[in-house]
Amino acid sequence: MPSSSPSDLASTRLSARVLLALVSLLTIALLAGCAEGSDANAGGDEVSWSTEEDPTPQETQDSGPAEDAEAAVDEGEDGTGTEDSEEVGRAGGSATGTALAMLDELAVKGRAPKTGYDADLFKWRSDADHNGCDTRNDVLRRDLTDITLKAGTKGCVVTAGTLDDEYKGESYAFDRSPNNIDIDHIVARSNAWQTGAAKFDEETLREFGNDPLNLLAVSSSLNRQKGDADAATWLPPHKAYRCEYVARQIAIKHKYELWVVKAEKSAMERVLSSCDEQPAFADDVSWPGPGDGDNVTTEQETKKPAESKSERSSGSTYFKNCAAAREAGAAPVREGDPGYGRHLDRDGDGIGCE
Repeated sequence: MPSSSPSDLASTRLSARVLLALVSLLTIALLAGCAEGSDANAGGDEVSWSTEEDPTPQETQDSGPAEDAEAAVDEGEDGTGTEDSEEVGRAGGSATGTALAMLDELAVKGRAPKTGYDADLFKWRSDADHNGCDTRNDVLRRDLTDITLKAGTKGCVVTAGTLDDEYKGESYAFDRSPNNIDIDHIVARSNAWQTGAAKFDEETLREFGNDPLNLLAVSSSLNRQKGDADAATWLPPHKAYRCEYVARQIAIKHKYELWVVKAEKSAMERVLSSCDEQPAFADDVSWPGPGDGDNVTTEQETKKPAESKSERSSGSTYFKNCAAAREAGAAPVREGDPGYGRHLDRDGDGIGCE
């Protein structure tokens, strides 16, 4: 056998190495192909699973808890509603025809100064409607039941009756001596003055001071307790009447284009939050005619002996007129009080300079 040359041996070894390298590359390629096939099969399973499952129910299931969570945020843990949710509800506006909707129409401004205010500017108790009776007795004939009228007053002056007091939530008899019933300006005159009425002309001031919408017969003690307070600082003790009370205040301010201060509006909103469907106040509050009212009777007329000049006032105190009585801080002056005189008591009801 012939012997191989060194060059032949080298060539053979190179060929073997090349062959081995090719085999190795082929093996790696085959293994890689198997791995890709395996991944492809795995991917095919996922696609197949996803295709078999309907994604819509899953989306619906996800949206349910989200909606519940939003509802829980809106309602609060106790379901009563959070402050934020109330603001969201108000953002769309209140229901048409409600007191809240009317409140939204009122301007909100700061309180103006009381400069120039005088209660007498409103001409309270004058016969603004020209029916022959002063306003106080108009209110009494409207708000009292089982009324007795004073003889000789052309059906005007009320001497007895029963009041269903909205502020107290109680019924009681009208007692003229001492007088236990006052007439309240639901929006106080000084409050009106500081929220726009300072610019009223004389006739509008008189109309406001004697408007049946703004007047209500109530307990004297509660009327004095209220003073000139707005809804932010005073509300009727009878809680069941508060919604109507606030609705009526809003109606008065709306009618006369008065504004509310921020605290006042917030207080009104708090009251109405428990009765957000409270309608805007539109009750008929007009006066009954002279001699009219609930179950009216007229007492027998009795003539009083003429009083002497010395008897015209009680004690040594004497007021020439109501302006003097108010300046002295004595108004209203009741029969038996120092300074009381018949010349101060225009309707003879025992109370002067009301």
